[in-house]
Amino acid sequence: MTIYSHSRISTFEQCPLKFKFRYIDNIIPEIKQTIEGFLGNKVHETLEWIYRQLMNQQQVHLDNAIEFYIQIWNKDFNKEIKITKENYDAEYYFNKGVKFIIDYFLSNHPFQDNIIAIEKQIIFDLDKEGKYKLQGYIDRLVFNKETNSYEIHDYKTGASIKSQEEIDKDRQLALYSLGIKKNFENAENILLIWHFLDFNKKMFSKRTDEQLESLRNEIIELIKKIESTTEFQANPGCLCNWCEFKNYCDSINNLNESDTCQD
Repeated sequence: MTIYSHSRISTFEQCPLKFKFRYIDNIIPEIKQTIEGFLGNKVHETLEWIYRQLMNQQQVHLDNAIEFYIQIWNKDFNKEIKITKENYDAEYYFNKGVKFIIDYFLSNHPFQDNIIAIEKQIIFDLDKEGKYKLQGYIDRLVFNKETNSYEIHDYKTGASIKSQEEIDKDRQLALYSLGIKKNFENAENILLIWHFLDFNKKMFSKRTDEQLESLRNEIIELIKKIESTTEFQANPGCLCNWCEFKNYCDSINNLNESDTCQD
């Protein structure tokens, strides 16, 4: 039985052929990691380290957090990491990470959250029969005693930010809400929180039970569509130039100027 994830489903929606390359053919991409992905990983690891220290009753200072970030960056950085934007180098992205950590630390210190888990994996059934399963990883799960609510926190290191309307329609954390409701009997009130680190901004959203039920049915229908698909067609668009499988795809040669993404 296949266990689905938000990223797996989103890949199919974006481009069925990319889905086939990644999840069916299991092709190893030539570009194993981009600098944006590497930066995101190192910042996530640093924030995870901060909160694990706190969960172990250890004091954390900003200098310690920056030192940890520097150590893991230097240890794991290698020349195979792809820098796609010609105007920037590795130092530029390294410095962005330092700024993310400083801004986050100063904005959230003294870190009084009642943390349940860090990088929590959740696996749950979408249907009563257990035919359709979903999994995900929550950056940080918190129980807020003051509001008697669970908080699902997610860190975003990208250079774009969503509008409130987009946040209120976002599926990923809403799907995690379904998992939390399955795993915690008293999880009636769940707050979704995005940390857009490049903007030093938090954004919030909630879902009603009716919205979650509609989302659950929507995802089940998408999974049925994936599993009934026999021909995985390419969906050419502006993201093709950044696709890790573009050398395997003929559609990249048929892009029009209108398919070029704008910065």
